[in-house]
Amino acid sequence: MNPGPEATRGMLFAVAAYGLWGFAPVYWKLLRAAPASELLAQRVLWSLVVGTLLIAITRRWRELAGVLRSRRQLLPIVASSLLIGLNWLIFLEAVNSGRVLATSLGYFLNPLVSVLLGVAFLGERLTRGQGVAVAIGCAGVGVWAVDLGEAPWIALSLAASFGLYGLVRKLASVTPLVGFTLETLLLTPPALAYLAYLATQGAMALPREGLGVKTLVVGAGVITAGPLLCFTSAAHRLPLSTLGFFQYLAPSISFLLAVGLYGEPFGRTQAIAFSCVWAALALFSLASRPR
Repeated sequence: MNPGPEATRGMLFAVAAYGLWGFAPVYWKLLRAAPASELLAQRVLWSLVVGTLLIAITRRWRELAGVLRSRRQLLPIVASSLLIGLNWLIFLEAVNSGRVLATSLGYFLNPLVSVLLGVAFLGERLTRGQGVAVAIGCAGVGVWAVDLGEAPWIALSLAASFGLYGLVRKLASVTPLVGFTLETLLLTPPALAYLAYLATQGAMALPREGLGVKTLVVGAGVITAGPLLCFTSAAHRLPLSTLGFFQYLAPSISFLLAVGLYGEPFGRTQAIAFSCVWAALALFSLASRPR
C-alpha cells in the first residue's frame, strides 16, 4: 500500500532532519580552527537569531511570553537548555578532536538510554525482548570500555545528555520552536560573557579567519534550527513507530564519515561494540512492534 501525500512529505522531512544531523560533522570540521567552547558560544548566538526570526514570521510572541511568565513551563526549559548546551559542547569537542566515531556510537545508544530513562522516571516497563536488547547494548559498551581502559565517556555523555534532554522536553508543555528559542535565549548571557572574556584576552580564533569561515559561523544557526524544524514537520505527519526507524540514519551517516572519510581507527573492538549495539537496536525494534 502506497503512503499518502502527507506521509510521503513526512518521510522526506524525516530524511532531511536525520540526514542533516548525520552530515553535521562535515560542517563543524570546517570550523575546527576555533576551540569547541568558542564554537558553542557562536552556535548559541546565531541559533537565537534564527529562532527569533522564526518566532516573528510565525507570530508566536504571545506564546513565548506566556512561557516566560509561567514558572511551571519555564523551569523544564531551563533544565533542557543546560542539557542541550552540554550535548552541543561534547559533540563539538569530539568532532574537533577527530572522534566522530564516538559520537556515532553515542547516538546509536541514545534510543536504549531513552528506554532506561523511561523505566526509571516514567514507570514504563520492558518486555523480555526489550530487556535482552538493552543488555546486549550494554555489553557492546563494556567491550569498548575494556579496550579503552575506561568508560567511553564521549559516547555515554552524548547519549545521556540527549536522552535526558528528550525526557525533560517530553515533560515540558512547550512547542518545539518556542522551546528552541527559549533554550538559546537562556544560554545567550553566558555565551556573550564567554566571548567578551575571550575578546579581552585577545584569544578569539574565529575573527582572525577569512570571510568563508565567518559565513559558516553565521550559518550555524540555520544548521542547528533546520533539522529541528524538519523533525517537527515529520513528527506531525508520521506515526512515532515509523519516525523511530529514521533515527538510525544520522549515526549511520556519521559512522560512514568517521571510517570512510576521516579514516578513524575501526578495529576488532570497535566492530564488536558496534555489532552489539546494532543487534540490540534490531532486537529492540522487533520486540517493540505491536502484535
